[in-house]
Amino acid sequence: MSGSKRVAVIPGDGIGPEVVRSALEVLDAAGADFERIFLDIGCGRWQRTGQAMSDEDLAAVKECDCILFGAISTPPDPNYRSVLLRLRKGLDLYANIRPFRGKGLDFIIVRENTEGLYSGLEEVGVEESRTLRVVTRRGSERIAEKACDLATGRRRLTIVHKSNVLRSDRLFLEVCRSVAARRALDCEDMLVDAAAYNLVVNPDRFDVLVTTNLFGDILSDEAAGVIGSLGLCASANVGPAKALFEPIHGSAPDIAGKGIANPVGAIRSGAMMMQWLGEPEMAERIEKAVEAALAGGARTPDLGGQCRTEDVTQAVLREMGGQN
Repeated sequence: MSGSKRVAVIPGDGIGPEVVRSALEVLDAAGADFERIFLDIGCGRWQRTGQAMSDEDLAAVKECDCILFGAISTPPDPNYRSVLLRLRKGLDLYANIRPFRGKGLDFIIVRENTEGLYSGLEEVGVEESRTLRVVTRRGSERIAEKACDLATGRRRLTIVHKSNVLRSDRLFLEVCRSVAARRALDCEDMLVDAAAYNLVVNPDRFDVLVTTNLFGDILSDEAAGVIGSLGLCASANVGPAKALFEPIHGSAPDIAGKGIANPVGAIRSGAMMMQWLGEPEMAERIEKAVEAALAGGARTPDLGGQCRTEDVTQAVLREMGGQN
């Protein structure tokens, strides 16, 4: 990969800058070569200036190949515009891909990222509020195609829905079944409440799950708990031309600045970014170093350990250096 690739680096709020710093250290050690465009975007900027992200910032992001993202705080202010929702819609990042590896488990949740109950079509009143749940054939087809791409060569695709209650999910289920049949993939479907139960009691039955926006958001946090911690988990928000890579944890303001945030999710997000940029061997080297560091006891408090952020980062770097 040449250094002509441009990556927008958005550390964000809370622990975001701390874990992004760790991810960049590991990427440097792996030999990643790209131009970094640092952008001050997030709640901290909103508090200072009244604007979390400007149109100029969005234009700058669009000039980059992809984004490495930390975490963003969302204040309880009705006038605040979500940065992530703006980026997802502005860059058409329709697929949220969240792999879960740990405790002998290896599965992926593929979440539709631009529709559903996160459509942004809302009416807020004193006595009644409404949110429009949007499910389109186009949105369902392309997330089903992405899930089938990931499921090819694996065991099974599971379509997660609630079509027995939500009529809008019938379209999603029908389209996903049709795409899976055309792709000749082994496919099942499961109601979201049953999927939530099975993630706890029988998680190894899952391989690739595809679902709508809200369900994917909730199930992926549950899955993080199953494998040990939100701090372990990475994600990719992928569109036709651009992609954004971020740990799935939030900004965790209660531990920001204490040096105890788990950097693994951000490091793994960096690995996913290198995979997307055409460096699969580098991505695998980083993942192997992370797994070895964890196996060697590099664990932050969220995993029951005593290590600091820098301790875990250095453990991963040592494993990188020890690879042949």
